[in-house]
Amino acid sequence: MGRVKILSEEVISRIAAGEVIDRPASVVKELLENSLDAEASEISIGVRKAGRELIQVRDNGSGIEPEDIATIFLRHATSKIFRPADLQMITSLGFRGEALYSIAAVSDVILRSRVSREETGKEIHVRGGVKLGEKTISLPVGTEIEVRELFFNTPARRKFLRKDEIEFRQILSTILPYTLAYPRVQFSLSHNRRVVLELPAREETLERIEECLGTRKEYLIATELNFPGENLKVSLILGDINVRRPRRDFQFIYVNNRPVQNRVISAALNDVYRHLLPPETNGMFVVFVFVPPERVDVNVHPAKREVKLADEPGIVLQLKVAAERFLLTQGKMKQVEVSYPEKIDSGRLAEKELKPVSSEETISQRPLTPNHLFLAEKTGDFYSGGLREKLAQARQVGVFANKYILFESAGALIILDQHAAHERIMFEEFSRQLETGQVQVQNLLTPLVLELSPEEMVIWKEGKAVLEEMGFSTTSLDRRSIAIHAYPVVLLAPDVSLRSVLSGGNLKRCDRKTLAQRACRCSVMAGRPLVSEEALSLRDNLLRCQDPFTCPHGRPTAVEIKESFLDHQFLRK
Repeated sequence: MGRVKILSEEVISRIAAGEVIDRPASVVKELLENSLDAEASEISIGVRKAGRELIQVRDNGSGIEPEDIATIFLRHATSKIFRPADLQMITSLGFRGEALYSIAAVSDVILRSRVSREETGKEIHVRGGVKLGEKTISLPVGTEIEVRELFFNTPARRKFLRKDEIEFRQILSTILPYTLAYPRVQFSLSHNRRVVLELPAREETLERIEECLGTRKEYLIATELNFPGENLKVSLILGDINVRRPRRDFQFIYVNNRPVQNRVISAALNDVYRHLLPPETNGMFVVFVFVPPERVDVNVHPAKREVKLADEPGIVLQLKVAAERFLLTQGKMKQVEVSYPEKIDSGRLAEKELKPVSSEETISQRPLTPNHLFLAEKTGDFYSGGLREKLAQARQVGVFANKYILFESAGALIILDQHAAHERIMFEEFSRQLETGQVQVQNLLTPLVLELSPEEMVIWKEGKAVLEEMGFSTTSLDRRSIAIHAYPVVLLAPDVSLRSVLSGGNLKRCDRKTLAQRACRCSVMAGRPLVSEEALSLRDNLLRCQDPFTCPHGRPTAVEIKESFLDHQFLRK
């Protein structure tokens, strides 16, 4: 008897649903795109229990024709394409006709809609892909859809959903890109009947960015690039050096107003920022690419997350050159000099540099990187205990670039990175205070106001108790900003440190060491001139640390250049 069987329609529908709908955020994405395709100017999204219990989307768009209400839940039912040639001319966000079919296959759905030429609307109820009822109702023009009991008939998929706070942050991260691309649309988002995001319609994208991300307009550089003869236009918004992010969460790419992932564009722009910002920070950019639809393949990924562009290398090259030019000539980037290494992939090396070093990992186990190239005998006395003795006996001979302190010791030049050294000192002191529960706090007479992104605001609310234990006293001012009333005295930049703590995600799941690493990541010692007494005090405090060899994130605090190495460079030997 043969083993190959034809799957039943029920199994086929659930497999197909899994290709498009894998978590509550996927449902929100599909419904949100339908509302935008319907040219809605107001979109309201409400979820309960991070979408497990309910996802509700309302809009004032064009609505669905009464005779189409039942048809839209059939597989491959769409009003966007009709012929094979239409696949080359996609201008809408949704087009495959699988969204509602896939959602209804794994949930309980009630959809209501009314078009402007009708006095009444229609309501349909579908559960597990089976139509349960349809009736005429009174309804304003637009569409309202309720998705309940997501994955009720696929328990395996429901089992692998993450905690509510994680799933809700995914929903928030899914919505944010669309709010930037459609500033003239009013958005609202509530979770468990509490408003989390409320964005009125705006005329300009810069206004929406400022309001939604908490980034000030004066720190943004906006420009447009035209490609003559190619029918191609790029709108580019870049954050200058004042917009620094611990993660790449403020980087958005759009193709014909569709939020997408494009690794080539992202890598090119991050390469530009890599030469302008400290290695532990990332830049902010928003890229809008407008090209003829036939030059875009939006059918690469099942969820349409990735796209391919015709002549992509040429577009990316010009985009990179333009980004570098504008960052260097506008805002606060005029005096920055950029040099590109020819054979070193600084991106991969930078990522290795930032990887925190465990207590079991020794310096000799680390890969050779540019910061170690001049490290003489790195497994010898310098790292096996001689660092304390050499630094203690060293004589300061100067400072280079307000960043590196130069010491002379026993036939060698020791270069101390004042930023990495200060970060190590701060980290160990703050860790000690956290462990003992005796965090020294500085109270502020005038609160420090910090604007947060919606995701950061959610993390702040969930982790407020943890922040109190860390020494941060904060209160809410409005839906997008908080006030800092007190902070750990060991931290020199409380606003930067608090943002770094929040940007890492859920605080309740972090141990004290991780929290201290986040808070101390953005020490402000680099670039600050130090007098001789301060430099010597920094050295002495570093020598008191348990591990003076590296900063908390694995970068070396000091390197040694032996006299024999310099003699060799100057052809003396």
